[in-house]
Amino acid sequence: MSFAWGLAAGLAAAALFGVAAVAQAHAVRRQDHRPHGLRDFVRVSVRDPWTLGVVAAYLLGFVLHVVAIWGLPLYLAQATVAMSLPVTAVTSLVLHERLQPVHWWAVVLVTAGLVLLSVGSGEPGELFTSVWFAVLLWAGVGVLVLAARVGVGWSGAAIATLAGLGYTGSAVAVRGAESADLMGVAAALSVGVYGLLGFWLYSVALDRAPVSAASAPLIVTQTFVPSLIGVVALGDGVRPGWWPGIVAGLLMSTLGAVVLSGDGISSPVNTP
Repeated sequence: MSFAWGLAAGLAAAALFGVAAVAQAHAVRRQDHRPHGLRDFVRVSVRDPWTLGVVAAYLLGFVLHVVAIWGLPLYLAQATVAMSLPVTAVTSLVLHERLQPVHWWAVVLVTAGLVLLSVGSGEPGELFTSVWFAVLLWAGVGVLVLAARVGVGWSGAAIATLAGLGYTGSAVAVRGAESADLMGVAAALSVGVYGLLGFWLYSVALDRAPVSAASAPLIVTQTFVPSLIGVVALGDGVRPGWWPGIVAGLLMSTLGAVVLSGDGISSPVNTP
């Protein structure tokens, strides 16, 4: 798969995810009863047409994201999806969440960091499956479920970070999900479980924080952690001489996201 197709798919996924995040916030906040447990969340969500529409948008975005993961280094695939943050920042105006000038500069910083990552990227590593890979994926599911139970009363930003770990697991698992053997099937099944956990936790975070403030820690987590795993463990390459640019790009995009997660964004409002 060509670099251009992977990049285009990642950016298209970012646009979908950015708009879907705001729609998801609206879906969560419009409910009279806002379930925070996973079982209650699923029970309520499958009966809500708005939430089902959000899920459909995320599924389409996920398919495009998979194309990006298979065609790009994992750090670049995640970084292109992180472009959903400026899309979310603009779209969140629909919910009357106003950004201050410093937050718009943060959006610019995130975008510039992603450009550096794009220019400095090398070849993606090979698809990866093994017994240990599958075992670690499912162990991660268990740890995330435990963390979610312990952190049910945490702040929106903290829960969004857990959601980012859910989407991290999903992205990493995709690298081993193309194989038709038993380990590939195990990896493919974990993709859906991680995705469900991420969606649930992100919904809880959106109920407790403005959309941009909840999205920033999620995007930082789902960009940084898979990037590190991709380079260290999955063989993702960097263009010769571009390591400083890759590091700078990650730091810039992370700093911008941290600024966006801070104070100064109007609180979420209930939408009928």
